[in-house]
Amino acid sequence: MTDTPRKHLSADSPKTRPIRSYVVREGRMSPAQERFIAEMLPRVGVEYRPAPLNFSATFGRDAPTILEIGFGMGDTTAAIAETRQAENFLGIEVHGPGVGNLCKLIHERGIANIRVMQHDAFEVVRDMLPEGVLAGVHVYFPDPWHKARHNKRRLIQGPFVHELAKRLAPGGYIHCATDWEDYAIQMLEVLSAEPLLENTADGYAPKPSYRPLTKFENRGLRLGHGVWDLVFRRR
Repeated sequence: MTDTPRKHLSADSPKTRPIRSYVVREGRMSPAQERFIAEMLPRVGVEYRPAPLNFSATFGRDAPTILEIGFGMGDTTAAIAETRQAENFLGIEVHGPGVGNLCKLIHERGIANIRVMQHDAFEVVRDMLPEGVLAGVHVYFPDPWHKARHNKRRLIQGPFVHELAKRLAPGGYIHCATDWEDYAIQMLEVLSAEPLLENTADGYAPKPSYRPLTKFENRGLRLGHGVWDLVFRRR
């Protein structure tokens, strides 16, 4: 997960610090995850630097780039990247076990079009991504912060969505998914209010075929839980 900006991000206040939308709970990394972080991050990792990221140098090629914020254990990121090899994927996650697991998947499956950052996505977007450079943004099942007093910590808020939208190339998209209905309602309101974006559906979107169902999601669907996808495109 990443930060949820409360104030508009601007060049006049580049270091504005928002409320965090995540809490780092490292948990226990397995020996395999630790090993693959040590072995693979020097190859596929991208270090945070407050300077524009050179995508051609980072990926070793010129291709449309998708940003994935909060990739969890990385299974979805790996699956999508394998089926969309003509695109580059920049995945951001703060939790070490997830970073280690995605590094493991990249190695085991020989995936060449993913780069990994273990950093605060708010700072990456603010400091490293110029406007108009992204073909898409994926935000899947971000922390719902379901208690009302914690809703301000949610990632999908107007100011941050505006910054993401500015970094999309014309025709680029933002795809969000959540299994919390009240968060889905908020996402729809926030994305619909952003003038740089237009909804690709009449409300919520059908699940795009490229987004695989996770084990957790499958279990929820069997129990009758809802899942809501939203796909908005840059005007």
